[in-house]
Formats: sequence, C-alpha cells, structure tokens
Amino acid sequence: QVQLVESGGGLVQAGGSLTLSCAFSGNVDSIKDMSWYRQVPGKQRELVATITSDRSTDYSDSVKGRFTISRDNANNTLYLQMNTLKPQDTAVYSCSSLTKTWYGTRTYRGQGTQVTVSA
Repeated sequence: QVQLVESGGGLVQAGGSLTLSCAFSGNVDSIKDMSWYRQVPGKQRELVATITSDRSTDYSDSVKGRFTISRDNANNTLYLQMNTLKPQDTAVYSCSSLTKTWYGTRTYRGQGTQVTVSA
C-alpha cells in the first residue's frame, strides 16, 4: 500500500504563487507515475499534471506554462509549483500514485488540500 498526504494549500490572491506538497510513504518502490488532480464541487475531477518514473511530465492545457510538477524520491515528496494563479484555479487539489501490484496496477489518492484564489 501507499499513503499520500497533501499540504500547502491556502488562500492566495490572483497572480500569486503557491507550492503544494504530497508526502508519500509505504511501498514507495512500487510507484510508477504520480499526478495532481483538482476538483470543484459539482464538477468532474480534472487531471492537472503527471510525472512518470523517468521524470517525463504532462500538463492540462489550463495550467500549462503556469504549473510545474516535480518529484523528490530521496525525500518521498511530490510537488506542484503553481504560479500566476487565477480564480478558476480554486479547487481541492489531491495527489495520486499509479502503483505496481502483483495483479497489475492500482491508484492511490490522498485526501486533498484546498486552494482558494481570490480575484
């Protein structure tokens, strides 16, 4: 199993920056890709950014050029650097891990952290 705990959320003004952290523990050697998602109440969860085990990254069009995902395996921490924040970035952000198991893969997800961007 893998445990994921997010931190770093909060209230920020539009145009500001925030860095989210996701501490992961447990069977960390089995982790392949890691991602950040966000969700607004009443809307579908959105995939924001992904980083693979070989450090390849991918971003949704809505955050490309403003957000940066990174992964520190030595400290078992995933990051999301968010710059030039907009009110529409307001959401609960959660991290997830795609993990190898004996039967295939399994996705673990943290509880999330609230990010609120004021106009």
